[in-house]
Amino acid sequence: MSANSPAFSESLKHQFHARLTRFNAARLSPALPHDGWSGELRNECAMRMEEGQFVEQERARIWALAAAAPTEVTAFMPWFEALGETGPGQDDPLFVWLATHATLADMRWFLTQEAAGEAGFEDLVALTQVRMPTRPKLEMAANYWDEMGRGHERGMHGPMLDTVVRLLDLQPLVETTVWESLALSNLMVGLATSRRYAWQSVGALGVIEMTAPGRVAQVNAGMLRLGLPVAARKYFQLHAGLDIKHSASWNEEVIRPMVARDPRIATAVAEGALMRLAAGEACFRRYRSHLAAQGSATL
Repeated sequence: MSANSPAFSESLKHQFHARLTRFNAARLSPALPHDGWSGELRNECAMRMEEGQFVEQERARIWALAAAAPTEVTAFMPWFEALGETGPGQDDPLFVWLATHATLADMRWFLTQEAAGEAGFEDLVALTQVRMPTRPKLEMAANYWDEMGRGHERGMHGPMLDTVVRLLDLQPLVETTVWESLALSNLMVGLATSRRYAWQSVGALGVIEMTAPGRVAQVNAGMLRLGLPVAARKYFQLHAGLDIKHSASWNEEVIRPMVARDPRIATAVAEGALMRLAAGEACFRRYRSHLAAQGSATL
């Protein structure tokens, strides 16, 4: 049984996802050869078994919804695109509240959680595109190039989020991040790093592009209301517009040709999208619960 199971306490869930987060950070970081490699590999096998159990549990949660998705491409695409309106976590009241009522302390706490749970979209795309068909691979490459600032360091998206952390003096630590945020990141890494979940990763990444613009626009509005500088808001301003274009291209150039080529892929894409949306929904619910407990009664 995965430590993400409802049968486990909040403390055990946090312990599991903290451990998996640290494992992911280590295994994705460049390293040099060392004498302890065999022990490291044995530990990796054990951790990847636990990761697999976690992902399979998340698949089981959304299995019925994913299985009900159409598999013929002309029916599947409208179903997938409708997730932007009707999928889990959409129109969560958290984001209107961030735009209109959150204090600076509230906003800083929220941004800290988001920064700690950031898995690195550009790296997830790079991992997912390995050995993909040509047409989807080219679109993923274009998406990656945008994430990398089209070759200019100042335009790279990852460092823009680092700028938010630096300017607002945030302290994103595993120990102080809610387990739901860690779980979301761990889910995305688990999908992208295992080829048996490659199509699920495509769905998860696609649904991020499709659903993020409305949320980040609200976050930007709240930061503007609180008087935060443009440099701290740039990451959110950019994604509020650019992800709309990315989403349309991803749906048309990545998902559509994949499903047209093999209808079985539709179910896997649906699984990935629904897993990602459900994980996001769990985060939003936990964020609201925490902020309400801090005295934000309007939540």
